[in-house]
Amino acid sequence: MVDIANTKNEHASFSLFSFDEACREVQLFITLTRSDIMLIYSHCNEALNGGGKLFVQELPDLKVRVVHGNTLTAAVILNEIPRDVKEVFMTGATSKLGRAIALYLARRKVRVLMLTDSTERFTRIQNEASLENQNLLVQVTKCQEAKHCKVRCYSMIFVGSWVIGKKTWILGKWTTPREQRWAPPGTHFHQFVVPPVLEFRRDCTYSKLAAMKLPDDVEGLGSCEYTMERGVIHACHAGGIVHFLEGWTHHEVGAIDVDQIDPVWEAALRLGFKPV
Repeated sequence: MVDIANTKNEHASFSLFSFDEACREVQLFITLTRSDIMLIYSHCNEALNGGGKLFVQELPDLKVRVVHGNTLTAAVILNEIPRDVKEVFMTGATSKLGRAIALYLARRKVRVLMLTDSTERFTRIQNEASLENQNLLVQVTKCQEAKHCKVRCYSMIFVGSWVIGKKTWILGKWTTPREQRWAPPGTHFHQFVVPPVLEFRRDCTYSKLAAMKLPDDVEGLGSCEYTMERGVIHACHAGGIVHFLEGWTHHEVGAIDVDQIDPVWEAALRLGFKPV
């Protein structure tokens, strides 16, 4: 199993400072190992390589699956949001994870205020929703518009820059202490930003990064993940392991398939992974 991340080469990680170099490194690794491995593309950037799609396009003869694992990341976040939520405010709403979360919540009949200046990107996502759910996705261009959330707006999603919230934020980008001041007392911060934000607010609570606990019968674990307890791994890495154990033969690259969020979540639980 290989982790392709935005880091310098060490162990089985590949640098992404140059896409061509990364492709050559992938090919070399496969040649040297002569094994059927899985490539987990973590911290993937759609602007850089289409969320891993370029690897599949440029290396059509791959005998391995390229997996970004973000389907399970989305599942972990969505399963943390209370079922009685009727309206949310979301920033970073047109990102890979933001898009998937918005479309999934619309299916749950949750009204999503999507903060974005790009009407084109918003409309493209809105058109992906069914006709009956498209009116549940609403473009907003100012954080102040979060103030107009209904009284029954129990949660707010945060997957980008700062936003005025009620009780729940999900952080997808670094958030400064000054930006965190917009959150009301008692807010709980969910996050999948690396490195994690500073836990500045003493009147609020903070989750760790989206993660899952390995099955109880796992043995021989020789390392642990950055910021994680032993036996706990990032949700995207868990997604790669689930993909491998289930024997799925498709690549998980590019945009998140919203239809696969529940099946991936159910597969993870069936294999013994546990939410943290």
